[in-house]
Amino acid sequence: MSESLTLGWEEWIDLTELGLPAIKAKVDTGAKTSALHAIEIEPFGPSTNPQVRFLIQPDPRNPNLELTCSAKVVDRRDVTSSNGETELRYVIETKARLGGKTWPIQITLTNRENMTYRMLLGRQAIGDDMVVDPNESFIQPELSFDAYKALPKRKPVRRPLRIALLSREPNSYSSKRLVEAGEARGHVVEVIDTRRCYMRIGGLRPEVHYDGKSLPYYDAVIPRIGASITSYGTAVLRQFASTGAYCLNTASGIIASRDKLLAHQLLSDAHIGMPLTTFASSPKDTKDLISLAGGAPVVVKLLQSTQGRGVVLAETRKAAESLVDAFRGLDANFLVQQFVAEAAGADVRCFIIGNRVVGAMRRRAAEGEFRSNLHRGGTAEAVKLSKEERETARKAARVLGLKVAGVDLLQSDSGPKVLEVNSSPGLEGIETSTGIDVADQIYQFLESRVRPLSKQKDALRAN
Repeated sequence: MSESLTLGWEEWIDLTELGLPAIKAKVDTGAKTSALHAIEIEPFGPSTNPQVRFLIQPDPRNPNLELTCSAKVVDRRDVTSSNGETELRYVIETKARLGGKTWPIQITLTNRENMTYRMLLGRQAIGDDMVVDPNESFIQPELSFDAYKALPKRKPVRRPLRIALLSREPNSYSSKRLVEAGEARGHVVEVIDTRRCYMRIGGLRPEVHYDGKSLPYYDAVIPRIGASITSYGTAVLRQFASTGAYCLNTASGIIASRDKLLAHQLLSDAHIGMPLTTFASSPKDTKDLISLAGGAPVVVKLLQSTQGRGVVLAETRKAAESLVDAFRGLDANFLVQQFVAEAAGADVRCFIIGNRVVGAMRRRAAEGEFRSNLHRGGTAEAVKLSKEERETARKAARVLGLKVAGVDLLQSDSGPKVLEVNSSPGLEGIETSTGIDVADQIYQFLESRVRPLSKQKDALRAN
């Protein structure tokens, strides 16, 4: 019969298989599952043998001590923390060594950077031959973070990010610039046709397939999803997100921006200025619908319109009524919106990256046209924004949950009014008119969200 091992409520544990010779753990019999601090969690390997690598700072007082670990994935499960939040976590198995005893334990990976202990030893990992004394600490021999000094030292290196650019137009100006700017910063940028992606949902490792093969892990995804495939494109984007990739814009943000009715409702709830907007289903409400929008002239917009398509100006009440009835006859969803005459066929496109306005241009409609879209022959010039315009644009993108957005403003007598928020803004107009390298600034933002510096990760990627 083996001798029992007595543990205190905190102990030092050796996880040599993970390359962690000393880590301080809280021994908690109230917790079912053990947990280990992990950031930059990255799955890799085939679905038949899934693995995961992650970064860890074992010493809470020394964030410069950073290591990369890898292990086989044995499960993914929902774990509810002490504060009631449920999180889907990777589960790995490794050997723990404590007080001369070595035994296999399962550990879930989660971010514990705000916790005192980088590891939690739960009751599932505590064997029948172990006793926990909650009144004592460090009953077993103490280790030290000095153990890491013996590990090979590596200088921090700038690792290239592997980035997927979701686009059906690889030869467009925006796609070419994003590839060019990413490669100039040392990253690997792959253009992927969204429609050709298909998904394997379920199992330990979510997968996205393309041309008969499972796509590799990507650090980040830049979505440029066309309006015609919003539903399928955002489903693909959610699948990439479930693999652990950072998505420059989320699926929910893109959906909110594409649905003009939802977008205007969200903006209105946030008290953001916008043209009076009306919406109805019954054909009996046509006249009142136009009156609520301020009367003719009004603008009638399809809910899923883009680049000025499906946007029509009705200059008289009779024309507006005829137009509304025609749209209803096509069973189309549309808005009726106040026409802001003082804007004089011009709007301002504000380019947002990470809650910051990086550039702005004034777009003027071509002669005989009220839509200022550059695709409609409009012209553009750089413009300096007022403080109110800048804050309005930032707030609009933030309300819709977009990190990168083109916010279109009308300059009215009563202040800036948000006309539209674009989740896939083109780069040609803003870069040409302002001279700003917007594509490079997108990558600067990405690098601030997806860590490009690592002590060991490059070496592991090469294996």
